[in-house]
Amino acid sequence: MDVTRLIDDVIDREGGYVDHPADRGGPTRYGITQAVARAEGYTQAMRDLPRALAARIYRRRYWQLPAFDRIATRAPALAAELFDTGVNMGPAVAATFLQRVLNALNRQQRDWPDLTVDANIGARTLTALDTLLATRGPAAEAVLVKAINVLQGERYLRLAETRPANEAFLYGWLAQRTG
Repeated sequence: MDVTRLIDDVIDREGGYVDHPADRGGPTRYGITQAVARAEGYTQAMRDLPRALAARIYRRRYWQLPAFDRIATRAPALAAELFDTGVNMGPAVAATFLQRVLNALNRQQRDWPDLTVDANIGARTLTALDTLLATRGPAAEAVLVKAINVLQGERYLRLAETRPANEAFLYGWLAQRTG
């Protein structure tokens, strides 16, 4: 798993400076919102945010802190999907998607106990993931990626239905973020 490549791909896909009037996130550069940049200590104009700083923010905030790096050692394609979902929806949303899916796949708790859906990828979530991968084999990772994509697509649709201004983004979200 090459996280540097994942980060470069996200930065390239997100593009440079954007300040779309329908985007509640306000000004962004390389996909980093102004609020996230400020929380990371950046005080300059968003249009001047350095690419290297954006990469550091992605690595720390969207890869290491939510423990997607720990998932990568077990299921690299899943980790890449969680990273991308976390970039677009927030790491907590991506982590809760995983926990929800793991709960639904535990065969009524025969394989592992239900997880608390708290966005904390800790020992219990990792044990559940390990058990699923061992029990269901290599295809389990692809099933998890599909399930994350399904939840992601449903959330995008709900966002557009509940806030008509988000319709401006729905096509791109579905085209670029679900697969």
